[in-house]
Amino acid sequence: MPETFAPQNDIVNAIVESAARATLPFQQANADRNRGTAFWYNHLIESTPEGDTVRQYLVTAEALTRYDLAQWTLRAELCEPAMSAEQLVMTDFAAGWTRLDGLAVAVMPTGGLDAHAERKGWRWTTDEITDGLAASEQDIAAIGDSSIPAYLLGHDVGAERGERLQAVIVGAIARDADGVISWGAPLPEGCAGGPVFIGRSLGDDRFQLVCVGLALPGDGPNEIATFDRIRTAVAGLAPAAPRRWWQRRRR
Repeated sequence: MPETFAPQNDIVNAIVESAARATLPFQQANADRNRGTAFWYNHLIESTPEGDTVRQYLVTAEALTRYDLAQWTLRAELCEPAMSAEQLVMTDFAAGWTRLDGLAVAVMPTGGLDAHAERKGWRWTTDEITDGLAASEQDIAAIGDSSIPAYLLGHDVGAERGERLQAVIVGAIARDADGVISWGAPLPEGCAGGPVFIGRSLGDDRFQLVCVGLALPGDGPNEIATFDRIRTAVAGLAPAAPRRWWQRRRR
């Protein structure tokens, strides 16, 4: 029997409820290029009855991180107390990322972001892609060569070239003859690096929301860097000390 998938509206609502505050738009500062989406990921180190130990990262496509000066668009819902929208400018941007070999993915420990917020008198209020939401090896192995509905959470550039509003992009993914899982159409500018989700029906109007991985930049179809490989690569990284590289600039 072919696999079934949950209704589109149900999946979109679940993504918004689970991960609306997980994404952060960024771009090369003072330049009309290299716009992308990053997201928070909590890598599970240990789970005990007392709680989970995690190491937190920002994750995005490595190709979008190869420059020295970047700006993040800070959304009001990502901080407490809430502030008006503003841009955070980061120096030594390329040096802040760790490249995951062979995956075209880069990760950044979030200690520096936390330190910046503390100095400015606020704290981050984010959602994260957790171990339970990130795809397992079994989830990835179940994706075949037939297109299945998929959903990308990203920040489009918009008509004004600076809006960076969050959107759930509806599309499809499939595995090609080489075993690569890809998004089957070009991505809106600014959405590369964003997390990609599917929703598998569990019967009785229930479904499982799964974050397959992140969409890599390209002209389409766009490869998905899958979480089974990302999780393994991140597990091999040593914890990094916080860096203090933030400057704050209002719009």
